[in-house]
Amino acid sequence: MKIRVLSWVLLVAFTALCLGAAETLWTQERLAEKTVRLHVVANSDSDADQAQKLAVRDAVLPVIAELTADCANARQAREVLAAHLPDIEKAALIASGGQPVQASVADEAFPTRYYDTFTLPAGTYPSLRIRIGAAQGHNWWCVVFPSLCEAASSDALEHCAAVGGFDEAETDLIRGGEETYTIRFKVFEWVQALIEFLKS
Repeated sequence: MKIRVLSWVLLVAFTALCLGAAETLWTQERLAEKTVRLHVVANSDSDADQAQKLAVRDAVLPVIAELTADCANARQAREVLAAHLPDIEKAALIASGGQPVQASVADEAFPTRYYDTFTLPAGTYPSLRIRIGAAQGHNWWCVVFPSLCEAASSDALEHCAAVGGFDEAETDLIRGGEETYTIRFKVFEWVQALIEFLKS
């Protein structure tokens, strides 16, 4: 009898987690439609190349902010960034100390990422990718539309989310920190992996 009750409890708990993961998946897909992420890949993991990666980041962020300042949504932001890749590469090249730089806009798969003021669940997102040199080093990621990279407070986060057109569920999802969403995102990642397995 106890085993049967325990089995039912575990089944209900697992079902609840899966439903939460499905809701997270749906919300993540809506978030992806409303965001553009920045992905800077360093030449290598040497101290010099990692410092160079941050210098490139600092050089391109103002350029990106200016280009996307009048964009009403993420689709427009992606189109503007794709049309101005040479300008972005030029700014990055100056900061890279002569290392070759390649910028592109495409969809990329990202793991769950915890930032100081927000969290983004794993999934595929539109991304401005900047590769420095051999692009074999650790990455730097953030969100450039809406400009969550500079959302250093909860008020700034709320403002950026509003600019991006996030609804309440989407804003609540990104506002949840690592402690709040670790289990939910982990189950979500398992469900995503199962979906990818079934597709193959």
